[in-house]
Amino acid sequence: MPSTLIPTLLLQILVIGYTPGPANIYTLAMVLRHGRKKTLIMWLGLLTGFSIAVCIMAILTHLIGIAFGQYVTYLKYFGAVYILYLAYKIWKDSGHPQENGQDCTFISGMIVQLTNAKMLLFDLTAFSTFVLPYSSRLTDLLEVAAWLLIAGPGANLAWLSAGSYLRRFFINYKRRIDHICAIALFLCAIYIIL
Repeated sequence: MPSTLIPTLLLQILVIGYTPGPANIYTLAMVLRHGRKKTLIMWLGLLTGFSIAVCIMAILTHLIGIAFGQYVTYLKYFGAVYILYLAYKIWKDSGHPQENGQDCTFISGMIVQLTNAKMLLFDLTAFSTFVLPYSSRLTDLLEVAAWLLIAGPGANLAWLSAGSYLRRFFINYKRRIDHICAIALFLCAIYIIL
């Protein structure tokens, strides 16, 4: 990738990664519900899941080009079902004590990212826009994959930090916030399907 394209890549990372999406909304819901410490464990799952997914996308792009991109869209249905499940759990458990934190785990974070069609399609778009016109070497794809960590886990961490700060203001409105987050996740799932 020519260095002149880095500002364009960073702008795309900002627009795609930091806008509301399934992983960002889930992160916000978890930090408002469980606090920063517990949500950081879930964030490590998001980081791991994103890292695995972006590396797989880079390897597949290297091996067979963007031809496999048409099959990535089928993953969106699995992602939408999982996001609907998360929305249901948040809605169902709203207003109840949250000591166990079963919805805020390393594994739940990893699954959110591995099935996050928004980020998988963004990865594919970034590779096909910023790398493939210039090179198909795996090292070049992995270099852009490293930049994409700013979009996925970087954005999730920003939402976690904002939620951690806002938590003290919303502590008296837990049930309403849970409902809003559940509705937002539901809308994300519907948007992904459509």
